[in-house]
Amino acid sequence: MSYKTDFGRVLGLGSAKEGTGHFWSQRVTAVALIPILILAIWPLDAAIGASYEEVRAIYASPFNAIMLILLIAVGFRHLQLGLQVVIEDYVSNTAVRTASLLANTMFCALFGLTGVFAVAKIAFAG
Repeated sequence: MSYKTDFGRVLGLGSAKEGTGHFWSQRVTAVALIPILILAIWPLDAAIGASYEEVRAIYASPFNAIMLILLIAVGFRHLQLGLQVVIEDYVSNTAVRTASLLANTMFCALFGLTGVFAVAKIAFAG
């Protein structure tokens, strides 16, 4: 027995079967951000207002650099997932929605990679 309308059956509209995966990805990144944020705040707090040499010394520790890189990567992934839901729910024009989803993905990837590169450059500066 199908609960689809005749119009929906003709258009082939129905579940895309990926909503649950997206839902869980968003929840997992949200929960993962809690301990990562706590572990990344302490060295970040010490680095604010410090000279370049002091910041370099703080992030020369692999643990501090990895925590900040994880914060950036998981944070931008969570942002991308959240903005995707907003765009899909509230943008009705198909062309604008497609362009917005592409811009969202590119924005998050570009700024996430820029942040990871910046931390890596500071951590590995010799």
